[in-house]
Amino acid sequence: MRIKFFYQLLVSQISILVLAFLILSLSFSQFVENYIFQNKVEELNDYGEQILTDLTVRLEGTESFLEEYSQILDTRHIQYILFNYEGKVIYPQLQSAPLIQLTKSEWEKISSGSSVSVKHDIKRFGQEVTLVAMPFMQGDKLAGGILLLSPITGAMDMIRQLNRFLLYTIVISLSASILISLIFSKSLIKRIRNIRNATSMITAGNYDVHVPDTYQDEIGQLATDFNKMAEKLNESNEEIERLENRRRKFIADVSHEMRTPLTTISGLAEGIKDHLIPEDGIEKGMILIDREAKRLIRLVNENLDYEKIRSNQLKLNKIEMELTEVLEVVEEQLHLQASEKNNQLVVQCDEEITVFADYDRLIQIIVNIVKNAIQFTENGQIMLKGKEEGSAIIIEIEDTGVGIDPLEIESIWLRFYKADLSRTNQAYGEFGIGLSIVKQLVQLHDGEIEVSSEKGEGTTFTIRLPKKEKEQ
Repeated sequence: MRIKFFYQLLVSQISILVLAFLILSLSFSQFVENYIFQNKVEELNDYGEQILTDLTVRLEGTESFLEEYSQILDTRHIQYILFNYEGKVIYPQLQSAPLIQLTKSEWEKISSGSSVSVKHDIKRFGQEVTLVAMPFMQGDKLAGGILLLSPITGAMDMIRQLNRFLLYTIVISLSASILISLIFSKSLIKRIRNIRNATSMITAGNYDVHVPDTYQDEIGQLATDFNKMAEKLNESNEEIERLENRRRKFIADVSHEMRTPLTTISGLAEGIKDHLIPEDGIEKGMILIDREAKRLIRLVNENLDYEKIRSNQLKLNKIEMELTEVLEVVEEQLHLQASEKNNQLVVQCDEEITVFADYDRLIQIIVNIVKNAIQFTENGQIMLKGKEEGSAIIIEIEDTGVGIDPLEIESIWLRFYKADLSRTNQAYGEFGIGLSIVKQLVQLHDGEIEVSSEKGEGTTFTIRLPKKEKEQ
């Protein structure tokens, strides 16, 4: 059977209160009752001892003496009876001198010289009484004794009235406790319900939730932690959506980039197979197939590099090398490509300048930038400069090409971004992924890269790499 937490909480609180009140009431009632009866027993003991002492001292005028005590004790609603060693009543004088009403165990106790006290007796004397029986010993033998009785009807009435007051107190306190518990329980349940509703919203995919956390108790701390969790989930969800969008875009871009060379290769291969291309055009077709295949290889390699960098799997092997040598190697690799567009590659760098970097990756960085410069420059000049500036080595690649629109400068670092869609059919840098790799490779070297450009005035890429720290 399902029981709501609200009722569980309410019942548990009320049960604790009821149990506490019952224990307190019973304990208090028992304490008062014992206190009253104990005082009554002590009072009877005092009178009994006093009577027995006076009886021992006074041997004459006993009858008048006992009458005086009877009058005194009557004012206290106390009755006393003297009995002999056989248990027969000797005062007050009664017909047939009946035996006193003591149980066997009580009589054995009296016979051994011990007093007997009963705080509450309701059977033997026709009313509720407290009784005390005290022996009178002569040596080791019982000579007689005294029995004192005190009705406790008034005391019992007082105890019953006290119990009624306690009951009223319990009922009133319990009612107030139930009301207060109800108010606090509803407030608590409301806060729990808020967290539950927010959890349901998160389950449904809505992470933009906030639970009130103004209270500083445990549930308030839970609400605070819940809000932090919701914020993290919202951020993670946004990041997942961004990654999913990037994945879709990546698949679309790669599919688009691969479609053209694959279509070209497939068409030329079928043409050659079906003898649709004349003999003098086969060699040209094979060259075109080779070029398109290399485009696909470059696309695959660039994507592999990009994923290695993104997943921190790319390790650098840094060495100290002459910067002039690196720039001259790049100039030699790209000299023919630059010549095809009537561009001139110029290296300007002091031979003493060294750079601390991964040789292959530094070549890759500069080659990508220079290829980009060659593509957008015709009949111009591309400068490869190197210099020292404080604690950094500066590498600049400056061209006199068409330049980049200032609004597009930040976008050139994005994967597959193309400033000019006509680049698709170009031979170099056509995939729009190179500059994204360049920036991440520079950052892996703890360096920085900047670009400045004006439309029609050319573009300058500036790479700043830290010098190797001197050993202490």
